Parts: sequence; structure tokens; C-alpha cells
Amino acid sequence: MPAPIVFFDIAGPDAGALRRFYADVFDWPSDQGPTFAPGNAANLDAAIRQDPADKVIYIGVPDVTATLDAVIAAGGQIDVPRFETPGVVVLGLFFDPAGNRMGLVEMDGDSPVIP
Repeated sequence: MPAPIVFFDIAGPDAGALRRFYADVFDWPSDQGPTFAPGNAANLDAAIRQDPADKVIYIGVPDVTATLDAVIAAGGQIDVPRFETPGVVVLGLFFDPAGNRMGLVEMDGDSPVIP
């Protein structure tokens, strides 16, 4: 049986500011202590690719464009605006206030939107 991803952390110089950012943008209950459960990850997929060294956590949202607007309003920055990979997925990339690069996947309920 493949080993599952069971935990992730997001680091920066101001943990309180990062907790507020992820609570404001994604409604993650990160004010309840150092660990929290962000949501259902039962259908978590992964990729290994040949590119410059990087790691990106992708967060499922109903509207990538609206979420990128919320990222900016909460102090983050857009890395790559909403784009479509035909037949695969709708994506966007951003930096949180600490500079962590993260991704968004547009979802329709529990399934990714496939353009």
C-alpha cells in the first residue's frame, strides 16, 4: 500500500500572521493551536516532475480567480494568475505573506474542474 501524505506545515517569520492569512482566505481553523485539519484530503493526488527544486501544496477552491483576489486582500501576492491545462485542471499560484509558494485547483464539489 502506498504511504499517504498525512501532514504538512507552512513556515514563516510571523506564525500569527500566517495563521490569520490562511483562516481569512481558506477558512482553516488555525487559531486552535499549532496543528489543525484544513479539510478533507481523501482524494489527494501528487506529482514528481523535472523542474527547478520546488514544492507546492495545492488547495482546492470553487473559484481560482476569486480566491486569488482574497489572497491579495489578505496580504499575499499572485505568482501565476488563473490558467487552464486543457483536459487536466484549472490552476493558479500565489505567495503567502511569508513568501511560501502555494497553488490553487478549481473544484466543483469534490472533483477538479477539467476544462
